Amino acid sequence: MLAEAGVIEETRLRATVDLAWPRIVTGFAIMSKRTVDLALVGLVIGPTAVAGLTLANAFWMVAKFLAIGLAGGTVALVSQNYGGGDTERAASVVRLSVLLAVALGIPTVAFFGLAAEPLVDLLGQDSESVGYGATYLAVVAPGLLFEFLNLIASRTYAGVSDTLTPMAVRAGGAVANIALSAAFVLGLDMGVAGAALGTTLATALVTVVFAWGMTGRSYFRGRGASPVPLTFSGPLLDRELLRQIGQVSTPLVARRAAQGLVVFPLLAIAATFGPVAVAAVGVGRQVRALLGSFSWGFSIAASTLVGQELGASEESEAEAYGWGIVRLSVLVYLVAAAVVVIFANPIAGIFVNEPANRALSAQFVRVAAISVVALGVDGSITGALRGAGDTRIPFVSALAGLYLAAVPLAWLGTVVPALGTGGLLLALLAETAVPMVVNLWRFRSNRWKVVSRGYRPDPSD
Repeated sequence: MLAEAGVIEETRLRATVDLAWPRIVTGFAIMSKRTVDLALVGLVIGPTAVAGLTLANAFWMVAKFLAIGLAGGTVALVSQNYGGGDTERAASVVRLSVLLAVALGIPTVAFFGLAAEPLVDLLGQDSESVGYGATYLAVVAPGLLFEFLNLIASRTYAGVSDTLTPMAVRAGGAVANIALSAAFVLGLDMGVAGAALGTTLATALVTVVFAWGMTGRSYFRGRGASPVPLTFSGPLLDRELLRQIGQVSTPLVARRAAQGLVVFPLLAIAATFGPVAVAAVGVGRQVRALLGSFSWGFSIAASTLVGQELGASEESEAEAYGWGIVRLSVLVYLVAAAVVVIFANPIAGIFVNEPANRALSAQFVRVAAISVVALGVDGSITGALRGAGDTRIPFVSALAGLYLAAVPLAWLGTVVPALGTGGLLLALLAETAVPMVVNLWRFRSNRWKVVSRGYRPDPSD
């Protein structure tokens, strides 16, 4: 039916779905961890604890976004080299990416762990919320190193067209996180520290499980072993590969950093309206992040399939995959957004009990659901550009959406009394709409095909 409607050709749909659905499940599994933490502390402690976790999560997400940018370079280069038949070079990309993740993760963990309270205090204006946030950030910080390694592992598997293995591992980690956090918060009455400890332990468990398959060993009946296994027997430093990883990953890292850092001024602006507004922003953005799990699948499918087709010098097929996945994501996100808009009030009630506070959170949930349509389209088109190694324009477009549109609109609510928190709602819409328009223009220009030719393996080798 989708093929007949001109959305996406059937064979491309099957290839896309085969890669996307495990990543979508993985996305829901990973994002459910943060959702569960917010819901547990919201129901047990109240909106001030939700506001505290929202402040702490801003720092977690900045660090995680940096690792996602690095992992984006991993999937781009692994997919192109693997698609071009050079598995040894693809394995070298993995080795370098792991070393870079460790080098980035260790100082990040130390910084967040030691400076948790002054960092959270930069954003919060309510001492109780700051206390909750500082406790959460200090306990959850060690989990960042494991999360950095998990992202490299997930993207490595995606680059070789295996999204089932990371789905199984990540979903298992999500179940463990829910069980541990619930036990610590509800059973042992550990509050926000219990939620953070559950997340840290579950993230470490995922790393241990990934290590088995990433080193070339199968999990069950020959399944799950990485075809580009991680070893340290070869040269640790390949300057040419390091340069390519840097070229592809740097704009992605910068783009992700910009996406993470924008939360700080937005939360600071929200704090001027009180902790209830901070909690509402946190709930709305968390619901959007959970819906964004669909984009996890479509984006990684676009990166992998476009990258592999380009590696095989099939540029027209790569373009067809890109546009087909974009059209498919539009359809899926329109349906998902409509469902969340309809059920915004009960969804907000999962996080906030008080009727007056729930009404504001429900507004943010509705607007976040609407904005997720542009987020989904942008995720798919950015994934296609990333598969080609074309990562600079997505970085610039993200900056424009975040800092030239979202932040000024949010600030406008503080100087125009009639607008108030409506400025924060407009910011939610602008930060996804602007990058979508710019990146669609970039993909239509076909410049990404030229960029990709500098990263493909030489077919004469």
